[in-house]
Amino acid sequence: MDMSSSSSSSQSSMSMAMTFTNSHTTPLYSSSWTPHTTGQYAGTCIFLVLLASMLRLLLAAKHMLEIRWVAEARNRRYVVVAGQTPESERIENDPGAKTGTYVSAQGVEERVKVVQAAKRPVIAFRLSVDVPRALITLAIVGVGYLLMLAVMTMNIGYFMSVLAGAFVGELAIGRYAQYEEHEH
Repeated sequence: MDMSSSSSSSQSSMSMAMTFTNSHTTPLYSSSWTPHTTGQYAGTCIFLVLLASMLRLLLAAKHMLEIRWVAEARNRRYVVVAGQTPESERIENDPGAKTGTYVSAQGVEERVKVVQAAKRPVIAFRLSVDVPRALITLAIVGVGYLLMLAVMTMNIGYFMSVLAGAFVGELAIGRYAQYEEHEH
């Protein structure tokens, strides 16, 4: 038995196709998901369009939730200052003071003070925030890897479906995940 012929045949069977193909019978994710008809192939491509759009939806949802979580964290920065008499009360109790409106640096409610750190701090760990953030990230990574595997089949239809899904998803949902300039 010639060793060179057996090693070359095993090498050729293990090599990956490095060119796009337009076969309508390319398996997706497993051998049991192999389209056999043009309709099944079209259904697989539609699935990939929807999956790629879902990735964009998940990214936008995560961004919207991050905005809400940061706003909630900022709302928790207000603390009541104990033992401080508001200036408006002092003026009201002073018999020599004229009537008028007093607005302080703290606004209408002077007993509340805004507490801020010198630099942008890391928001404290909260189960109600960090568990959903981790689950959404898990879903984003999972969908991203599934799309990557579809593209790695080197099937041009699958590749174009993923691109079309990214386009449709961005067109429909992308405006919800725009970053503000001051956040950078």
